[in-house]
Amino acid sequence: MSMKLQTDPRFSQAIKFFNNGEWYAAHDILEELWHETADPDRRSLQGILQVAVAQLHLQQDNRRGATILFGEALGRLKRPGTTNLGLDISTLCDCVEQYLHCLQNEEDPGSCAVPLLYPLA
Repeated sequence: MSMKLQTDPRFSQAIKFFNNGEWYAAHDILEELWHETADPDRRSLQGILQVAVAQLHLQQDNRRGATILFGEALGRLKRPGTTNLGLDISTLCDCVEQYLHCLQNEEDPGSCAVPLLYPLA
């Protein structure tokens, strides 16, 4: 991860918003950082941003929009060479896969664990 992103207080704030389920606030900060960041960190930020927006779609009962964004996020986050940004991206991807499974099988996504961003140990 770039040192600039690692030391940017907005990144820490975005993680706090994300983990508190404040999806729109997390989205705003992540999008701002995304515009200022180059690949491969940029791709990671976009994947996390898409998870936040997918959660917003779920809150608005837009299952199709959530399904599309969860799928796009998963593709970005699992792409070889994508940086982890100091976060446990694997656990996030597992959670996103559970949401996708529920949505694609017309099950209740409310039974899925809410996505969280954990620091790497």
